[in-house]
Amino acid sequence: MNILILGGGGREHALAWAVLQNPKCDRLIVAPGNAGIARIAETATLDIEDGAAVLEFAGENAIDFVIIGPEAPLAAGVADVLRAGGVLVFGPDKAAAMVEASKAFTKQLCDAVNAPTARYARFTDAAAARDYVRREGAPIVVKADGLAAGKGVVVADDRATAEAAIDDIFGGQFGDASAEVVIEEMLRGEEASFFVLVSGEDVLPIGTAQDHKRAYDGDAGPNTGGMGAYSPAPIMTDAVCQRAMDEIVRPCVAELTRRGTPYSGVLYVGLMIEDGAPSLVEFNARFGDPECQCLMLRLGAQALDLMQACAEGRLSEMRVNWANDHAMTVVLAAKGYPGSYEKGTVIQGLDALAATSSQAVFHAGTKTQGDDIVAAGGRVLAVTARGEDLQEARDRCYAMAEQIDWADGFYRRDIGWRALG
Repeated sequence: MNILILGGGGREHALAWAVLQNPKCDRLIVAPGNAGIARIAETATLDIEDGAAVLEFAGENAIDFVIIGPEAPLAAGVADVLRAGGVLVFGPDKAAAMVEASKAFTKQLCDAVNAPTARYARFTDAAAARDYVRREGAPIVVKADGLAAGKGVVVADDRATAEAAIDDIFGGQFGDASAEVVIEEMLRGEEASFFVLVSGEDVLPIGTAQDHKRAYDGDAGPNTGGMGAYSPAPIMTDAVCQRAMDEIVRPCVAELTRRGTPYSGVLYVGLMIEDGAPSLVEFNARFGDPECQCLMLRLGAQALDLMQACAEGRLSEMRVNWANDHAMTVVLAAKGYPGSYEKGTVIQGLDALAATSSQAVFHAGTKTQGDDIVAAGGRVLAVTARGEDLQEARDRCYAMAEQIDWADGFYRRDIGWRALG
């Protein structure tokens, strides 16, 4: 089987690693990939948001299966073009990917099926949005409606911060994503991620995780794309998972099918749990990052079988074979992230950290420069390890991180604190 993965971050490195564990993979190409991915698979230069170009590339390389990693190609309709061209693809069509591409769309979807979520209002005018904040007070959550690379959400502890966020968004901070603002009440409780595969109305849970969004220890500092994660999430008990399926996932998936836009692919269900009751924070139309790194290390070779069955409409035949294990990932980021940071700094010590079935260093923002691996982004590496319990996974993770020689990077040293105490 010849497989193409679209994307070039830590999520796609983890997907590539898992796919390569499965003997049915004969050839793997990742576009555009990164320095770490290039060590285990072919990489290619390709505009992954251009469906026609991706379809042509798939034909030229006899690709049997395309796995779409990031959200931008999904929102651009790349999956639609591939399916129309007869290529098997993992990822929802453009219409179904609206669950991530528009926060207002997801809110309306929840309204249609009475799924629990935060009370909200939508605005296309900054003055009206500011008036709403003055009436509602703070804390409050301000979101750019469209795709903003994980940076379009501000949890405002005071009115001034909320109003500044409104002005920034309507001022064009996030380009096309800035056309509309969604303002929500701030939910209370503990946040967790729930991952399910969806094929029409067939739904299969494939794992839970918790990530750490704040940049610094103690959940201090600005929000980031994620500084670490662990799986499974203790807060996601069997009872909570069942409620999330019954009250949120199945009704929303059924509503998408009823509308004529059935979902196919992985659905990231971001939840807030209070007193055992889950409420929807957000849907994403792809695997989370860095949660994906934990999930792939735990799933291994079966990840490809599951994604293929999902794409082929055979999801009802599948079961997840879980080991009784835990995984953790710690993100190494460039100093200054999520603000300004320096690129091109050299990273050493990676050669001593060979990937095994229980540990891997997944590259996110890296490239090759001569004989060196250098930083090329904000979140640069995701050190990931498994263990019989979370403490063992954590100990292995941090032992690996300490072996990496990168003076221009930093990482949180308290990933997993909520579960470990």
